Amino acid sequence: MVRKPSGKWRMCTDYTDLNKAFPKDPYPLPSIDRLVDGVAGFALLSFMDAYSGYNQIRMHPQDEEKTAFTTDDDAFCYKVMPFGLKNAGATYQCMMDKIFKGIIGVDVEVCVDDMVVKSQGAAEHCQALGRVFHILRKHQLRLNPNKCSFGVRAGKFLGFMLTERGIEANPEKCRAVVNMRSPQSMKEVQ
Repeated sequence: MVRKPSGKWRMCTDYTDLNKAFPKDPYPLPSIDRLVDGVAGFALLSFMDAYSGYNQIRMHPQDEEKTAFTTDDDAFCYKVMPFGLKNAGATYQCMMDKIFKGIIGVDVEVCVDDMVVKSQGAAEHCQALGRVFHILRKHQLRLNPNKCSFGVRAGKFLGFMLTERGIEANPEKCRAVVNMRSPQSMKEVQ
């Protein structure tokens, strides 16, 4: 078990041997530069995160036994895609690209389980959100309300602070530099 930043626990199974046995899925993850550039210049943004994203994808029944793990009490296997599989990110991205086909780059940008809906005005934003929510409902994907913000002018996406003007300095990452004490001697400068 590993503690998440939220304080909750994440079950992690060591799939080192399983990951070695399977070839890497070549499905490409999106370019971070393209995603970030694709959001710049939009007045309204909605940031969304899938709730336990990988666990929303059902395993193929024949593959469930490959995820088996044991505890002191019994042996178990996953019926949904667990965290820790080598190709989980590629599988998730492929699914998101398929279900959002036609609106990626127009209404929404998607990187694995992170999404940002973008638009210029409130009416357009509501319509774009409606299209995204329709797709999420159709595919029974749930969002994590603690990690979502809707209709905002700025927010974090993939570690970048995004606004209508583009990428801006992330205050959290700048805090250490801003609060750094000025050097008092030549030795401290070195």
